[in-house]
Amino acid sequence: MRLTWAQPEDLLAHELVQSAAEGKDVTGIRDRWVAAGGDAVPAVSGASADPATPSMRSLARALLDELDAIAAAPAPDEPDDWEAILALLPPAPDLPGPTRERALGAWTGRAAGCLLGKPVEKIPRQGIEEILRATGRWPLTRYFTAVGLPRDVAQRWPWNRRSAGTSLEENIAGMPEDDDLNYPMLALALLERHGRAFTTDDVAQLWLDNLPAGRVFTAERAAYRNILDARPVPGTATHHNPFREWIGALIRTDVFGWVTPGDVRAAARLAWTDARLSHTRNGVYGAMWAAALASAAMVCDSAEEVLDAAEAVVPPDSRLARAVRFGRAVAAEPDVRTGLDRLHAEYGHLHWVHVLNNAAVIAYALAKGRGEFGPSVSLAVLAGWDTDSAAATVGGVVGALRGVEGIGEQWTAPLDGRIATSLPGGEQRIADLAERTAALSTGGKAR
Repeated sequence: MRLTWAQPEDLLAHELVQSAAEGKDVTGIRDRWVAAGGDAVPAVSGASADPATPSMRSLARALLDELDAIAAAPAPDEPDDWEAILALLPPAPDLPGPTRERALGAWTGRAAGCLLGKPVEKIPRQGIEEILRATGRWPLTRYFTAVGLPRDVAQRWPWNRRSAGTSLEENIAGMPEDDDLNYPMLALALLERHGRAFTTDDVAQLWLDNLPAGRVFTAERAAYRNILDARPVPGTATHHNPFREWIGALIRTDVFGWVTPGDVRAAARLAWTDARLSHTRNGVYGAMWAAALASAAMVCDSAEEVLDAAEAVVPPDSRLARAVRFGRAVAAEPDVRTGLDRLHAEYGHLHWVHVLNNAAVIAYALAKGRGEFGPSVSLAVLAGWDTDSAAATVGGVVGALRGVEGIGEQWTAPLDGRIATSLPGGEQRIADLAERTAALSTGGKAR
């Protein structure tokens, strides 16, 4: 059985990278692993091709424990505690109250953006461009297709295997199941069950009650294992979890912003409570930032205003804040290729699911797309990396700003107003999700 994001020999390689990023001296442990025959280069896909022997797997577990026991270097600019984070933040922006209900556009835009990026998840940007040129769809202005795709290009850049049968233009029939939509649905259920006073333990229990273990990945898979091992929060985020600063928490928090329109600090506080189950430092800040983007998008009139407001919830000297500022600055490049080149030059050394590179892409796409749906989500996908997650976040923001009509029928019609899910209850209607979200926010009716 090839189990991704869980085998100790694979976790160790990623942990060597993450521990080094936290200022730990990993040289001795890396040398011992390599001397024993281990590979210190992380597997891009989540699992190495060849299973480890029992003795190597046992060694990997022991070395993971040793790395966990080493204290990270002090990071006063990147605390984990809420009060310490709060002390670093600038004053919260004074945003207007909601003038119209935007939940339907937000849910629809998130689904459409996610759907656009699904078939090319994990394909690098050069492969995405080659696919589009080979099918006569460069630049990207509509959903991907395999029609007319030459065999050699398809073999060189295979579609995401989980998504190809449900997310190409010729086979889309509603929004297919995706963790980028499962988690917002879970957040909605969390708020309906516990209100805004929910705890991180409430999040953990909701996962156990509703979330299939096979549909969680990277940090969430590690945290799920730690929950079952009865490890308390925040140890759920750190024990044998090298993915703690990856994108997983960022994709979970849009709903917290949608129910707190204009109150980015409140949205960030809810996101922090959720994210600390599985993430630390910049992984948590990414979740807070995404919630703030969603909150601001419910009341602001432009993507620039949204980006300005959301920066107020991120510790200003953190790596996440620098990534967001860099993405926004790169958007000033008149040529898209030059902008993407700069993003990859700065963050191309990171794994494609890391939070920093993807946050830079989200900021870039929102700033460069200037509130237009198609250009914004397309830029998020053309950058490569975590295409469906980045485009989902961008789509949710622009969908809230523009409304369903502003998204456009070419993007909304294939959704057929419904989202498949692996959560209990099965397929959901987007309008129903929007109504439930609006009820938690203002009690108004979604339009």
